[in-house]
Amino acid sequence: MEKYIVELEHITKSFPGVLALNDVAFNLKAGEVLALLGENGAGKSTLMKILSGVYEKDSGSIKIFGKEIDDMNPKKAQELGVAIIHQELNMCAHLTVAQNIFLGREKIHSGVLAAKKMNMEAKKILDNLNINIDPETIVGDLPVSKQQMVEIAKALSINAKILIMDEPTSALTSKEINDLFVIIKKLRSEGCGIVYISHRLEELEHIVDRVTILRDGEYITSMDLQETTLAKIISHMVGREIKEKFPRVDCERGEKIFEVRNLNAGKMVRDINIDLYAGEIVGIAGLMGAGRTETTRAIFGIDPKESGEIILDGKSVKVEKPIDAIKLGIVLAPEDRKKDGLCTKLSIRDNISLPNLDVLCNKLGVVNKKKEKDMTKKAVDDLRIKLPNSEVDAGSLSGGNQQKVVIGKWLVRNSRVVIFDEPTRGIDVAAKVEIYNLMNELKQQGIGVLFVSSEMPEVLGISDRIIVMCDGRITGELRTEEATQDEILQYATSFEKKVDNGANA
Repeated sequence: MEKYIVELEHITKSFPGVLALNDVAFNLKAGEVLALLGENGAGKSTLMKILSGVYEKDSGSIKIFGKEIDDMNPKKAQELGVAIIHQELNMCAHLTVAQNIFLGREKIHSGVLAAKKMNMEAKKILDNLNINIDPETIVGDLPVSKQQMVEIAKALSINAKILIMDEPTSALTSKEINDLFVIIKKLRSEGCGIVYISHRLEELEHIVDRVTILRDGEYITSMDLQETTLAKIISHMVGREIKEKFPRVDCERGEKIFEVRNLNAGKMVRDINIDLYAGEIVGIAGLMGAGRTETTRAIFGIDPKESGEIILDGKSVKVEKPIDAIKLGIVLAPEDRKKDGLCTKLSIRDNISLPNLDVLCNKLGVVNKKKEKDMTKKAVDDLRIKLPNSEVDAGSLSGGNQQKVVIGKWLVRNSRVVIFDEPTRGIDVAAKVEIYNLMNELKQQGIGVLFVSSEMPEVLGISDRIIVMCDGRITGELRTEEATQDEILQYATSFEKKVDNGANA
């Protein structure tokens, strides 16, 4: 029998009002990739934070390489060769790539920071991983996908023997994902044990040997990937069969309610024209860096517009900053929920209330507590947000439930146009269906739905119409019933093509 390099037995962990883990078992072999699966809030990240010393267990035992560890902490975990790449990036945005990689392990020469040596070693690590990033670049200047690759380089720089990857591909391009899989296979061949947490179940067949499934903080089962199916895995994860991955509703297309005309904002938003009708969902597809997020930010008033016009219900409107858009009923659920969508140190109630104070306050600026309570309850109930109570900090929730809070705060104010930027990023399969159903409900209510997604099956499965972007411009527009993944990809790589889709929507 093969020896386990990680053995967790009877692990229990509670937070105020929540039993996060209940008598959970987990093990990992050297040279295997183990997928740790479960819905948002199942306890996956909590279990791995216990293994990496971020959280203390309430009870149970931890064995690393056969030795029981009673007082696990991040420093000891690192010394034992345990490294974790968190779902929410933990980078110091004001420091360079090299400084982030060696944070807490800085190279010192004669009492002085050896910056040159750190840059050289960081370059070596990045080159070994085929990551083309200058080690002297400030991390905050990098896109999320590049920051994710730096996080991976940082974890691997300690020569980890036990590597935990929590949603490592959620912000990566297809090429970067393939590069990551090459790295994972290389590490596996060198005897590294890898715990792989992902909601992208289609990735499993490329790299995973075995799966362990948690549900509601409890251990459900472990099995070899070769001996099961995705349908069985999903059934174990959610406790029921998911019959329809992309639920669709048919609506008659109504009046045109929203228009973007000749929008320009920086290098990545050039001559954008969009029409949005009541009773339809419009998806925006494209490769990473196509300008999709930048377009949503410009529409919402986060980034300044150079030129262009926003038209709502046939009338030209002025959107210079987000508050202008919010008051008009044009709202955005942003791509980076932690940075742009939530105040993680504030309660769920506060997060839902803050952007809605204009409807919660009386003329004297006093919050109507009953309205606030009812609004919060509606958001929590409608989106099935898992939480002990609405006073817990938003940062204490799982990634998927955080995303639901971001979306929920807009849905309670009867918005006219709802823009979703990667709404299902880092969300499990059952929660994705809930988000799709919500989008369908908005569609049925005559609300305009515009959403950005990097997952082409999702765009094809949910959209009524698809806009494709490349290099800051719209290069194609397709009715979903006529679209194929190949056709979308063709438009997504048409760097010299421009389509004025506003004229033929």
